[in-house]
Amino acid sequence: MPYLNRSWILVLFAAGALGACATADEREWMKVNEQYTVADFRRDHAACTKNGKLDDACMRSRGWVDVSRQVDKPPAEPPARAIRPRAQ
Repeated sequence: MPYLNRSWILVLFAAGALGACATADEREWMKVNEQYTVADFRRDHAACTKNGKLDDACMRSRGWVDVSRQVDKPPAEPPARAIRPRAQ
């Protein structure tokens, strides 16, 4: 019976670890035409994080730009071209 309890503990631990990984913010931020350090980024990131959620407007106000690829958004469609009848 103790073996069964250890198995369940391991399964619950693995599920928790996977859940924690899924909620991590994977975006990449940088400052354009400005030098910065990892410490600068960590300071601003910590200051802009409220209740475990990063405030994008706060990061942008401090000069950071989100450069990560937006997977959620579909690519913008090119503007439709007007089709004109040919002159005869």
